Amino acid sequence: QVQLVESGGGSVQAGGSLRLSCAASGRIFSSNSMGWFRQAPGKEREFVGGLSWTRTSYADSVKGRFTISRDNAKNTVYLQMNSLKPEDTAVYFCAAGPSLITTQKATYWGQGTQVTVSS
Repeated sequence: QVQLVESGGGSVQAGGSLRLSCAASGRIFSSNSMGWFRQAPGKEREFVGGLSWTRTSYADSVKGRFTISRDNAKNTVYLQMNSLKPEDTAVYFCAAGPSLITTQKATYWGQGTQVTVSS
């Protein structure tokens, strides 16, 4: 059974906004910090942001533009992306892990959703 499912990706012009959603299993959502990573062609997967029960953390490249939130009743985490730039183009992965913010690594991964930002 799929445990992390992303949605909300698509194409947008620079300066636009998108909201990604990640539906998680109750077990994963309740036992882990949640976060988002992204990977562009030819580049390494990079940390975008994470959310624990007490705090959030963001990569410098997205700070002030992206916001992570969660709906505990729905076991869902969101990534609101504003002021998008072409360099934000990547496959975005939802992720979960016990020390995701500290380590910027994850145990569980979604399959990814494509975000394309045109100049």
